[in-house]
Amino acid sequence: MKKTILNQMKLIFPSNSENESLARICISGFVIKLDITPEELADIKTAVSEAVTNCIVHAYKTEPGYITLEAKYRSDGNIYITITDKGCGIPDIALAMTPFYTTDKDSERCGMGFSIMKSFMNSLKVKSAPGKGTRVSMRKKLGMIK
Repeated sequence: MKKTILNQMKLIFPSNSENESLARICISGFVIKLDITPEELADIKTAVSEAVTNCIVHAYKTEPGYITLEAKYRSDGNIYITITDKGCGIPDIALAMTPFYTTDKDSERCGMGFSIMKSFMNSLKVKSAPGKGTRVSMRKKLGMIK
């Protein structure tokens, strides 16, 4: 059965730290009309916040860039969220997804970003190439939490 897109959005914004809250507000506005539970909303906002923060903190560490947030709600009851940057990229995705691994050992970062995203969503995929950027794709089946 073909999954029809029922609604979608695309938002492009600079990698300024204050835009992390913009991303959370926009994704909340997009999903709130889908009759989701407060827990599902909190899960989605947290996952998006982590992904956007990773772009701001890690991808564009040396110079600012742009972050793209895309969301699609499909007829299968899933929301698909993609967050893309054109920053420094990740040389070893498996290592980066290891809990507590961080390249920023001098900061307050704990290396749990991908683990948090994975725990709040039903699926998480990361594609990246050094010097070209990273794409984080997440899916959440709505209506699972009652």
